Amino acid sequence: MNNFIKRTLSGAFFIAIIIGSILLDAYVFAAIFAIITGWAVKEFYKLVNTQENVEVNSWLGVGGAVLLFLTSFLHAADVIRYPVFSFYGLYIVLTLIAELYFKKKNPIHNWAYLVLGQVFIALPFSLLNFIAFIDADQFKPLILLAVFVTIWVNDTGAYLFGITFGKHRLFERISPKKSWEGFFGGALAALASGYVFSLFIPEISLIQWLIFSEIIVVFGTFGDLIESLMKRTLQVKDSGTAIPGHGGLLDRFDSMLLAAPVIFIYLSFLF
Repeated sequence: MNNFIKRTLSGAFFIAIIIGSILLDAYVFAAIFAIITGWAVKEFYKLVNTQENVEVNSWLGVGGAVLLFLTSFLHAADVIRYPVFSFYGLYIVLTLIAELYFKKKNPIHNWAYLVLGQVFIALPFSLLNFIAFIDADQFKPLILLAVFVTIWVNDTGAYLFGITFGKHRLFERISPKKSWEGFFGGALAALASGYVFSLFIPEISLIQWLIFSEIIVVFGTFGDLIESLMKRTLQVKDSGTAIPGHGGLLDRFDSMLLAAPVIFIYLSFLF
């Protein structure tokens, strides 16, 4: 019971932070999600550094991730345009040079994992900025909120259908508990989410919202499986302990990591 209460309270607080930061103000969103981005990347580098001959400078990676997120925000919000990405380009160059002076055993591993953290985690978080400002540089918090709400609705539907009807394993080698019944249950629940958002944002048609929802279901599931594969490979249960009873931030945002880039591409055709 104590663990259930802890999970419930920490989960509710996490959701409140996400929703509040998105709805309050664009700059509040930027500040909160810059911290989340850096924290998630830090968890990733901490995990990969448990391997032999891998010694990524995690703080250097965190700095790059936050820089990419903030420069993306400034660009997407039309605060500063072209030159802003030059700073991140310079960061990449200096990161490659820095490894010359760290004198680590396997610099190739360090380069590879540092870049992987930027591409797999920092980039999807940064694309949230472009989703939020997808319509002529105007902050659209409900579209961004729809990404997270659809992920949560899908997860809830998949869990409920999975424990009730789940018999056929979805990807047993990586995630033994996931079932096809849960997957389709989550997909059905996500359609309901898409319908609700079509009532609040009519400039995106109902059919487009339904496609939006199913894109998140498919690629959110792949994101979840990829993070599960990573943790299974590294032989860890959770990415961290940031959210009591739920694991790390990377565990909570795994579905977003693949869903956000594909949703951004999809919305780019609509606006």
